[in-house]
Amino acid sequence: MAATRRKHRLAAGILFLIYFVVLFYFLFFSEKMGRTYSERAYHYNLVPLKEIARFVKYWRVLGMKAVLLNILGNVAAFLPFGFFLPVFSGRCKKFWRTAFYSFELSLLVELLQLVFRVGSFDVDDLLLNTLGGMAGYGLYRLFVRYYHQRNQRGKESGETT
Repeated sequence: MAATRRKHRLAAGILFLIYFVVLFYFLFFSEKMGRTYSERAYHYNLVPLKEIARFVKYWRVLGMKAVLLNILGNVAAFLPFGFFLPVFSGRCKKFWRTAFYSFELSLLVELLQLVFRVGSFDVDDLLLNTLGGMAGYGLYRLFVRYYHQRNQRGKESGETT
């Protein structure tokens, strides 16, 4: 049982590392996402829900792909973080800690994008990324519940034979 748990943790660690590499590539280096450095001005939004409302209001002009990429993409980008964090940290098995660390990572990303001018600082991204981390934690809890129920059924069926 302990060996299986170690294998699962190792696999989760490898997936978490791959996730971080891919996440930081898209957030800081992907030319397709407009992440090239140039002598551009600082871009930022400090008004909550302003950009989300703009994307929803002008979705026909911007295109559904841009709307989904911005709104759902920011949520999806932090789902793995919220899922894997409790796997590695006993402290993060509590919802509020995972939500807090999701917010902190998102804040770090937004500040780095602002400083290095490879994106924009957007308070809406903080909200959406944190929501993604919280949703990832919810998926983690569902996975743990399913895993425990499956193991319990296996033990019960093994005991009766």
